[in-house]
Amino acid sequence: MNTLRTVSRRRFLTATAVTATAAYITPRSLFAQTQQPEMVIKGRETAVKAKITTQKLRGDVSVLLGSGGNIAVLAAKEGKLLVDAGISTSRPQITEALAAINADPIRILINTHWHWDHTDGNEWVHSVGATIWAHENTRYRMSSPQHIDLFNATFPAAPVGALPTILFNPSRTISDSISTLELSHYDPAHTDTDISVHFLEADILHTGDTWFNGAYPFIDYSTGGNIDGMIAATKRNLATGTNSTTVIPGHGPVGNKQQLSDTLDMLSAIRDKVADLKKQGKSIDEVIAAKPTAQFDGKFSKGFVTPEMFTRLVYQGV
Repeated sequence: MNTLRTVSRRRFLTATAVTATAAYITPRSLFAQTQQPEMVIKGRETAVKAKITTQKLRGDVSVLLGSGGNIAVLAAKEGKLLVDAGISTSRPQITEALAAINADPIRILINTHWHWDHTDGNEWVHSVGATIWAHENTRYRMSSPQHIDLFNATFPAAPVGALPTILFNPSRTISDSISTLELSHYDPAHTDTDISVHFLEADILHTGDTWFNGAYPFIDYSTGGNIDGMIAATKRNLATGTNSTTVIPGHGPVGNKQQLSDTLDMLSAIRDKVADLKKQGKSIDEVIAAKPTAQFDGKFSKGFVTPEMFTRLVYQGV
């Protein structure tokens, strides 16, 4: 039986998986947590009790919702492939959800970008036998402290066991006799580390955080993101696959091309309004007072990015 492989036939590491247990918070990891920003500490505390929901999609692909970014799962020939790892303290629930899919070990983990809510589980997933794949910028960002101005928070370098070891730029294909995955780097959008994962046979696209379904997106200018890049990424997502492609966002419910199109309309309209006001010499406070997001607030203000915050993010990039 062949393992998943790249087009170049590079073999994956296939270390024997070990059984995950709830006893994973060691004194060392507790110490490491004290060095984290408050948002990470609180996020991990909340994720301890997070409910993980499994949604079966097509072609042996499922998605786990409820802990950090959405986790795609492919039940491949010789083990599971995950896209993103969620929050570390949800390990018991994630492990249980994965076991309910099948008893196979995790062989491959793909990170869509560097942010902690998508990579916090990397270390434990690697410890049970998975090889971690990502764009080369993701390893660069994770290997050194990263400061996000919007949160006034500095994220320390990740432990060695959490770092991706299979790197690519700009794209890579993974395949076996059943499934083919295309990994493609976006130009800077949400960050400068973003990739998409397209499950070709299943016609499923994981966009990472280039799409927040039903919410205003966070754009991380501190690590390369910008509003024009988010618009370009959304256009690329719309051009990928077919009209029937199932789309897994970084956050929010699994969606479709029509919802992506609605997001594109929102991003483009707000960007143009804010740019016009800024060109007129309006200050950020004056632009916020003009409520450039008003027509979209009923549909897109359900996430943590408020209309005011999103206006500030757009203003910064135009």
